[in-house]
Amino acid sequence: MTTNRRVTVIPGDGIGPEVVGATQRALDALGAGITWERCEAGAVSFRRGLATGVPAETLASIRDTRVVLKGPLETPVGYGEKSANVTLRKLFETYANVRPVRELPGVPSPFAGRGIDLVVVRENVEDLYAGIEHQQTPTVAQCLKLISRQGCEKTARVAFELARAEGRRRVTCATKANIMKLTEGLMKRTFEEVAREYPDIQADHVLVDNCAHQLVRAPEQFEVIVTTNMNGDILSDLTSGLIGGLGFAPGANLGRDVAMFEAVHGSAPTIAGQNIANPTAVMLSGAMLLRHLGLLTHASTLEHALAATLEDGIFTRDVTAKGAVGTAEFTDAVIARFGRRAERLRARDHRPLVLPTEAPAPPAALHTPMALVGADVFVRATDMPDALADALVKATEGSPFRLKMISNRGTQVWPSPGALPDLVDHHRCRFVRRDNAATPDDRDVLDLLARVGAARPWMHVEKLHTIDGAPAYTRAQGED
Repeated sequence: MTTNRRVTVIPGDGIGPEVVGATQRALDALGAGITWERCEAGAVSFRRGLATGVPAETLASIRDTRVVLKGPLETPVGYGEKSANVTLRKLFETYANVRPVRELPGVPSPFAGRGIDLVVVRENVEDLYAGIEHQQTPTVAQCLKLISRQGCEKTARVAFELARAEGRRRVTCATKANIMKLTEGLMKRTFEEVAREYPDIQADHVLVDNCAHQLVRAPEQFEVIVTTNMNGDILSDLTSGLIGGLGFAPGANLGRDVAMFEAVHGSAPTIAGQNIANPTAVMLSGAMLLRHLGLLTHASTLEHALAATLEDGIFTRDVTAKGAVGTAEFTDAVIARFGRRAERLRARDHRPLVLPTEAPAPPAALHTPMALVGADVFVRATDMPDALADALVKATEGSPFRLKMISNRGTQVWPSPGALPDLVDHHRCRFVRRDNAATPDDRDVLDLLARVGAARPWMHVEKLHTIDGAPAYTRAQGED
């Protein structure tokens, strides 16, 4: 049991202060001995002109306490600043997002009675959430999907350790590795390597689209699902819908140094300040926080009191309009039931969760042979593929590289494979080493860019390598 009971609390935006306040009141009534350090982030910080949405004082508190209870934070959609939620996760390397989904007594759902009890473990800082985007032409935008072996390994280990801590027997990895063979494939391959260290846990893989399909056909088959960031964001919201909605979906962001606990739901500004928000998700997040602090009995007491409240038919307005109680009254009801064991709660015995220590990249990886074999140069052009190819072939005469193919939105358009898709003004032009040319280097790539730039404007380049003799890049659709 940790002796550090100081916790940073960020009430958040919209309904955040109400539901976080309800959780603080419940944890205080439990006698958890927590000293709260109140800090701000989100909308109020954005309005003060702080681009990150997270003040320095908040960061300092988190570095000190290492534990956070956080309300929902508003994020501008489609414009403006980056998400303060994502900023907090990334700054403190909370690399694993853990979202339990469990059927609760009395909560109406099309899947009630199916015994749903699963956890989604999501990589939390990489993938498309790296947020590296570029408007490459006036009509084409790019987002880089960054996946590291280290991120995959840490997240997979959390999934297996969580299964052990909760007495679960199966971990399923969900990816789109059939299409994104290098990025999503890295998660699949790393998961399979880590799985060999956990022979007591059944490990399997499923394509993420099939996983979504299976979740709405037979959700009770899953115990722990581990996946990449964007997949996990979508699947975890789907799974919360199976058990009554986001009002019942807690979450934790776990890292080596810092753990942040928050509900999955948003700030719901249209109902803020009306004493009608459901605090259950944040309270269940509070139970996860208690377990993180080593207060396993306190966490169980809170979960049983919540379930007993629901068993007695006490609900907020998101569950039923008839006879609904307010946020404060629901909290009173939970506190009044401390010490009571719910009859219909499918309880689990919990052991402390062992988080993996962050290991540096294996030294062997730093010396893995990489050979430069070509370059993909992305150019802006509105002419037809044959005309573009003629211009590039002429421009690169005498270069160590030859033009192999041109693709548009991932589909080869030159040499024509026999069909021509709709074209946009963004072409990937693949150059490979000529058969009799010497091994190219970066100077040759710079020369290539100068030659291509004289013919058409280019905006992006990716060097093509082999690693250990195998291509470290994928082919376009239709490319031989």
